[in-house]
Amino acid sequence: MLQLFKKQSTLVLSQLLSLSIVFILSSCKQTANKESTSSFFAEPLILNVKDYGAKGDSLTKDTKAIQETINACHKEGGGTVRIPRGSYIIGTLYLKSNITLSLENGAYLYGSHDIKDYPIEGHADIEGFDQALLYAQDATNISIEGLGTIDGRGYPHIFPQKIKGQKERPHRPQLLIFVNCQHLRFSSTTFTNPAFWGLHLINCTGLHFDAVTIDSKENNPNNDGIDLDGCQDVVIENSKIHAGDDAVCLKSTTNRPCKNILVKNCDISSHTAGFKCGTSSKTGFQNIKVIDSWFHDCPMGAVKLQAVDGGKLENVELSRLVMDKVGGPFFIRLGNRGKQYQGLYTGNEPPSIAPEQVGSIKNIQIKDIVAHVSHTSLDRMGIMITGIPDHYIEDITLENIHITYPGGGTSEHTQRAIAEDIARYPEQFFFGVLPSWGAYIRHAKNITFNNVNLLVQGEDQRKKIVTDDVHNFQEN
Repeated sequence: MLQLFKKQSTLVLSQLLSLSIVFILSSCKQTANKESTSSFFAEPLILNVKDYGAKGDSLTKDTKAIQETINACHKEGGGTVRIPRGSYIIGTLYLKSNITLSLENGAYLYGSHDIKDYPIEGHADIEGFDQALLYAQDATNISIEGLGTIDGRGYPHIFPQKIKGQKERPHRPQLLIFVNCQHLRFSSTTFTNPAFWGLHLINCTGLHFDAVTIDSKENNPNNDGIDLDGCQDVVIENSKIHAGDDAVCLKSTTNRPCKNILVKNCDISSHTAGFKCGTSSKTGFQNIKVIDSWFHDCPMGAVKLQAVDGGKLENVELSRLVMDKVGGPFFIRLGNRGKQYQGLYTGNEPPSIAPEQVGSIKNIQIKDIVAHVSHTSLDRMGIMITGIPDHYIEDITLENIHITYPGGGTSEHTQRAIAEDIARYPEQFFFGVLPSWGAYIRHAKNITFNNVNLLVQGEDQRKKIVTDDVHNFQEN
């Protein structure tokens, strides 16, 4: 009997112990779940610049207050810096990792008119001027969003291109410079009136521009829209980019190429070039797509693909594009300017004699294009594809193309000899009026025209297509 009692007691104690363990584990799990749920539903950090002393009254310089807001947000691990409605005068702001700069509709960040408000200490040595309204370096996860406006106010009378009697060019700040940054997002914001280039990104990876407006067409010289130098994995979509200089410009001054770039569904206009690879072309450009976009009012040309500093330009697709009121629809140039670049950029002038290293251009697909050429200067018209002696542009296909030209060429133009200009800065009109009204092709291999309709509206004494030192040209 006693043994039976002991056995039952042991069994009860064992069951009680098991229940206690289950209860304890269950309690721990519930606590962990509560903490996890609490963390999951935690309010994101949003800091208002006015809480840090920003006035937004169009008179006060709010650089310090906004920078303090950015610093506080970064110190807490990141979040959103909110710019409420108002007009904020600022000098250089330094953006940091995990920061979203959110501009409300009616919020304006205006660039200061005092060049002293744009310090350059600690800035990377890059092409162009080092001053910028917004600057970031070695940062990740930065966003600029919202329906507000970032206005550089870089007017010529404030930041002139030249000053009489002064040899050195006066410095002109860019709107934005980001160097060695990753995971960048630009959404819905308007960027306007830079004193120099607009959005300049160097060696950055993972960029997404969506529904951005860039408007700098009637401001200062050199007003590029977006400059991508050595950047990779980039999408620019649903955006309006109107620039006085190049609208979307891929550059190569660093040791890595521009690579995996997609431009789609954009409204692009420029006094100089709608889309351009070059002129800076040290390493080169790979895997580039420009599709489903509208180019208009580009009197110096819609698309320019250039390799003149030793880099490789390859694997480019231009498709489903409409072009209206443009000069030359396509200018493809392999040259040997041979400008030297070291590190990020040293600013060295090109040598007097171009070096032996020459780059390459190959595998360009141009298809499903409708273009209306309407510029009145004959030296800006026509398709031009030209390499240099012994260095050929290769594997270019144009397919399903319809281009109308105004005409106007004379019999004298048919006799023009086109200079090689091997080391000269590459611009189509520097070559003068071409001896063809439709396409001029020189020093090239494997050029194919499939269903390419080139039409001239007025009288023109020149041939439709002229080839010189071209191997395997096919027109179907």
